[in-house]
Amino acid sequence: MSNGRIWVADATLFELLTIASLFLVALIGTIIAYQAYRGYRRNDASSMLYLAVGLLLLTLCPFLVNVVTTSFTTVDQIVTVFLENVSRLLGLLAIMYSLYGRH
Repeated sequence: MSNGRIWVADATLFELLTIASLFLVALIGTIIAYQAYRGYRRNDASSMLYLAVGLLLLTLCPFLVNVVTTSFTTVDQIVTVFLENVSRLLGLLAIMYSLYGRH
């Protein structure tokens, strides 16, 4: 480790599996969000657009926040966790709106 950051050569198996699982969540969430976006474009259903945005906020954005804040900044871990949770909350709200909102 250097400066509190984990380098691949220094990472434990658990740390590598954690990073891989976070990446897979982001990747699969993005694929599903893309399919929802295609549904929005095909059917002009705004609920599908909110679903797509919600999925991105729930899966991809927390991953990107984590990567950016731990790789390129000196932000405290608690700030990173807060930003990830805000993204997840906004994602859930967007998904809820896609299901129950008036479109």
